[in-house]
Amino acid sequence: MANVLFDCLLGAPAEPCKICLDEPGGKTVTYAALAEQTGRVANALVAYGVKPGDRVAAQVEKSAAVIALYLAAVRAGAVFLPLNTAYTPTEIAYFLEDARPSLFVCSPGSPVDDPQFARHVDTHRATLAPDGTGSLMDRVRAASAEFATVPRGEDDLAAILYTSGTTGRSKGAMLTHGNLASNTVTLADYWRFTKDDVLLHALPIFHTHGLFVATNVALLSGASMLFLPRFDPERIIALLPRATAMMGVPTFYTRLLEREDFTAELARSMRVFISGSAPLLAETHRAFQERTGHAIIERYGMTETGMNASNPYDDDRRPGTVGLPLPGVEMRVADPETGAVLPAGEIGGLEVRGPNVFKGYWQMPDKTAAEFRPDGFFITGDLGKVDADGYITIVGRGKDLIISGGFNVYPKEVETEIDQIAGVAESAVIGLPHPDLGEGVAAIVVPVKGAAIAETDIAAHLAGRLARYKQPKHVVFATELPRNAMGKVQKNELRERYRDVFR
Repeated sequence: MANVLFDCLLGAPAEPCKICLDEPGGKTVTYAALAEQTGRVANALVAYGVKPGDRVAAQVEKSAAVIALYLAAVRAGAVFLPLNTAYTPTEIAYFLEDARPSLFVCSPGSPVDDPQFARHVDTHRATLAPDGTGSLMDRVRAASAEFATVPRGEDDLAAILYTSGTTGRSKGAMLTHGNLASNTVTLADYWRFTKDDVLLHALPIFHTHGLFVATNVALLSGASMLFLPRFDPERIIALLPRATAMMGVPTFYTRLLEREDFTAELARSMRVFISGSAPLLAETHRAFQERTGHAIIERYGMTETGMNASNPYDDDRRPGTVGLPLPGVEMRVADPETGAVLPAGEIGGLEVRGPNVFKGYWQMPDKTAAEFRPDGFFITGDLGKVDADGYITIVGRGKDLIISGGFNVYPKEVETEIDQIAGVAESAVIGLPHPDLGEGVAAIVVPVKGAAIAETDIAAHLAGRLARYKQPKHVVFATELPRNAMGKVQKNELRERYRDVFR
């Protein structure tokens, strides 16, 4: 029996001597060296007591060694659990108590690499630094490269990713070998990745986008990765001529557009730019195409499903949409209350079914059951609509829906109008407690640097373009919007910050 995910990603590298990971400072790792290292790390994991089905948790800085750790955990039949490097010890304690990993890997000298913290968490602990030092690597260097890969089928767990927990305690999404392998194969084909590609990789690898999309697709394709620890515009500009592909969040692209040295000539070697994890403004899409000649491919996915939809590679890439359902993935728009499927053009809850959809939430069977329809469609919690050509537009999260005076207001519709106003860089529209309306529409607006714009300018633009109940009752000007590590605006934080403006 095969190990579905490991065999998919690294079972038989087409070109073992080819560079797989190219890190700053000239450090490179070939496919053959990576495969050998996974054997050593897998043996080290077993020495720590890791058994098939056990969880291996990691809160460590991005490096090639972490990719080896991920692949080794999969190869050993374990379940990989990457954790955001921004999580506090209190948050980490929750994840470890919930997932009960047999091994927790952290950065040397971090707050969780402390005997006082360890006393409260019943798990083995090891350390791993980006430069290859740490107690884990001490054991790895002494281990054999020979390792009998543990068989794992499509339905066996490969990873657990915790959701952000903005509406309650974080939930662990259980992703199987089949979920991750099927999505990787589909994306590599859909986006035309080959061994000739060089992927500019500046995403974090504790998240679906950076690990299970960017890294997995490159590994399956036998491509090379220019592996940066984080997004650094200077480094991106320097490396672009060596790259053929880039995956990023919208902030990557807006930051590049701010630079005069980001030109069409600089991007001449590029085959494709892909964006996700947060909405890409149509204005950014158009500005990027005008500057470089490249139309960014915007796609749509989530922790529980991997990627669901994407603008096409060969056909029309439509600004403001996330494209079409991926091959093998079914998507529909339904009434959130009744589940009745809605016709094209109507806004409702997005639902998805396919081999990419997760197995359920870790130790939460009731929550899992509540999120699936009887026919197997997963209720994403996102609101959207489908046009006559099948292109999907996301209008917001269900929890972000504003009900003002009994009328539904979809924030994305209002934000799209505000973002068209000269002098506006971006906006976020939220509902806040209102004594008469239940919720009042409020807009947080970030002006373009140096622009003079007033609340009256916002009101004048929206008058006649949106129904009065959709127009903001209050506008706040801010220097920036709060975002998570993947660039997604944290509206829950905005709602808390401005909750009293109508009181």
